[in-house]
Amino acid sequence: MRIAMLLFEKLTQLDLTGPHEVLARIPGAEVLIVAKTLQPVLSETKLVLTPTATFADVPTTDLVFVPGGYGQIAATNDAETVAWVAQVGAKARWVTAACTGSLLLGKAGLLNGYRAATHWAYMDLLPLVGAIPTEQRVVVDRNRITSGGVTAGIDAALQIVLETAGRAVAEAIALNLEYDPTPAFPGHPRSADVALVEGIRENLKTRHAERRAQLLTGSG
Repeated sequence: MRIAMLLFEKLTQLDLTGPHEVLARIPGAEVLIVAKTLQPVLSETKLVLTPTATFADVPTTDLVFVPGGYGQIAATNDAETVAWVAQVGAKARWVTAACTGSLLLGKAGLLNGYRAATHWAYMDLLPLVGAIPTEQRVVVDRNRITSGGVTAGIDAALQIVLETAGRAVAEAIALNLEYDPTPAFPGHPRSADVALVEGIRENLKTRHAERRAQLLTGSG
């Protein structure tokens, strides 16, 4: 199985590297980190990531995976990036994303009429790309798999393994990675302090406005 994982400037690196750690362990999988060029890319927190293939190298794939992060706004507004996602997603057996990568998938026309998730602060934007917001950490709708924010990408990747390689492989990967989370702090508005949630929303207000404007008027 060929897996193409999109890489772009200022992505949230865990959206990519967490799922990559899972997907790269699927027996027989070929995992490609795909970007516009082969130049190193800086994540939002300045981690350097290196692509292994360009858009031109990967005209088709069995599975496409799109991460999120602040750079998703610019990536979604980049016609070449959106065109590649739309091209490979149209024929891929599986179309997947973590966090706000779902919004990029939607802008590429790949979530119209599908249930989907994204980071909790941007769930209200999913209808702008034709998706049906679904409050679950991982959402599977036919061959679309999307997830909530950042850490949920690992859950999405394990779900991808379950769907593509079976439960035994998924359980083995989870055990090898010692994936046994017991959250020390509430990480979702459903369980977090209300004042803290409102503070985070306030901090993300500018990004929310940028994303909303981009989805409504962006060239992608």
